[in-house]
This record gives sequence, structure tokens and C-alpha cells, in this order.
Amino acid sequence: MKRLPMRKIREVFRLKFEHNLSERKIAQSCNISRSTVKDYLARLSVSELTWPLPDSIDEHTLEQQLFPVKPSSGRNKQAQPDWSQIHQELRHPGMTLMRLWQEYKACHPDGYQYSWFSDQYRSWKNQVDVVMRQNHIAGDKLFIDYAGQTMPVVDQYTGEVRQAQIFVATLGASNRK
Repeated sequence: MKRLPMRKIREVFRLKFEHNLSERKIAQSCNISRSTVKDYLARLSVSELTWPLPDSIDEHTLEQQLFPVKPSSGRNKQAQPDWSQIHQELRHPGMTLMRLWQEYKACHPDGYQYSWFSDQYRSWKNQVDVVMRQNHIAGDKLFIDYAGQTMPVVDQYTGEVRQAQIFVATLGASNRK
């Protein structure tokens, strides 16, 4: 929620305590949501302030009273994984996020749990721009990539099993694979 200017918050308090308006009327008058009005009134009730506000209170002090800074939790002291290194490791065949988390926990026993680890990795990964746009003339180039793993192929006449290498190819700008 974006915080309103202190001047507008003071107006919410004034309309409530001097004019005894309902939350709905205050919301309409200030052009804000009713839940925002309710939140600011609740913040005033849990703070050490009362209405009318003292003349000596400035906007900075009012903001500190209504929006106290929460002490940082111990979570920030835990070891943060190197997401770019984890991303690189996941490129290796057979590597999984679970295995990387187990390695992380082995080094940092008090570290984060798997659900947090995987959620944070996915968030990090979604922020990384992996798109590289290339302009191609249709049919001009063939792009080939080695898949890396093999696949068993059985000879129908002899029954011999051989491992086949897999390659993937696509024509640039053809929308065909």
C-alpha cells in the first residue's frame, strides 16, 4: 500500500474526531479507500498519540509514531545463496534444485528451508532476462543443438541396442522445428 502524505492522514483524523464522520464518509471526502481509513485510525489507536495531536509534533515524528520501523528479523543473518551460481549448476545434466538445496543446507545447517529456497530461486530466475532477439532471413540458417543425453535404439532385425545421440535443429525465422 502506498502511504498517503502526512497532511492527508491528519485530515482523516480531523474528520473522524472533530466531525465524527463514518469511515465511509471519510473515505469519500479524502478520495481513498475505506480500508485505508480504517488502517490509519487503527495505527493512531495503537500509537502513543491522541487527538488532537500536539502542536509540537512535526510530520517526521508523526510518521515515526504511526509507522514504526520493525526490528529486522534474524532471517537476514542467514547465509544467502548465490543464485547465479545455482543457475549455472542447474545446467549440468541430472542436477536438481533439491540437490543444490541439500548442498546448501550441508554448508549452512541454520539456513533456509527448501520451500523458501525454491521460491526465491524462481523469483530470481524470473527477473533474469534470457531473451536474445535475432533477425533472420527465412531459410537462410539452420540452428543445431546437441541435446546432451543419449537414447537407446533397438535394431529391429538383430535386437542390438545402441545409444543414439540426439540433435535438435530449427530454421531461423521459419517457425518450424
